[in-house]
Amino acid sequence: MQPKIEPYGEVMMTEHLHSAHDGCDGQGDHAHHVPHDNDAPADGAMLAAEFLPAPTDPRILLTLPADKRDAVQCLWMLAFRLTKLLDDVREPMIGQIKLAWWRDMMAMLGAQPDALPQGEPLLADFQKHFHGVAGIEALVDAAEAMLLAEDATEQEVAATAFGHCLFSLSMRCTAGSNGVDAHVGQAWGLLWGAYVQRGSEDGATLLAAAGDCAKLRPAQYGAGQRGWLMLDRLAGQIGRADGARDLRREGLLMLRIGLFGR
Repeated sequence: MQPKIEPYGEVMMTEHLHSAHDGCDGQGDHAHHVPHDNDAPADGAMLAAEFLPAPTDPRILLTLPADKRDAVQCLWMLAFRLTKLLDDVREPMIGQIKLAWWRDMMAMLGAQPDALPQGEPLLADFQKHFHGVAGIEALVDAAEAMLLAEDATEQEVAATAFGHCLFSLSMRCTAGSNGVDAHVGQAWGLLWGAYVQRGSEDGATLLAAAGDCAKLRPAQYGAGQRGWLMLDRLAGQIGRADGARDLRREGLLMLRIGLFGR
């Protein structure tokens, strides 16, 4: 039997969201902000999961098909693993070597899934949920593009590609469709880019772009895709709030989308 997803996924992606809810005093000004480097704890993946909305939020998780939730977690665990890699790397060449390993593993998943090495729980879960599925390596390509980006324009391109790829793969997983709007996930991707570049002028530029994305590049989400619409709209809201996470406002936004689909 393949090993189940380790508590890693649950802890990394939801622990701080739950603690944020538990610590809320009920006041509207309770908020979190995209942190600066000197705020970062040792675990970058946990920090990223706290400040980036993810489908492990129970309100979003409930919008996904029950039999696809573990598969979606695999994709997002990979996304946060790649984010931690970008956080930790100090030499781009070392980062490229590490990213190349993940790219090779995802390519092998599509072409020779039974040849995947043993001992990595996340790979085991990909083998279980995405056996023979091609194209996941594109997410690694987008992460590498962010690693190698030399200016704000290249960072924006890489960030939107990362968000779009993650959302497209997730939506293909839950809805079984390859046809998604070209702008899906871009606001989330820009917020992700702002996190990766936090503490810099480029990070502030990406944060502002995330806030403007829904207006300048509105994405079309179809029936059954409300969870992904919630995530993209949340990213835009966080961007417009200069990185603040207001749990009450987020709840109202998700309630509105859940009830009315917009």
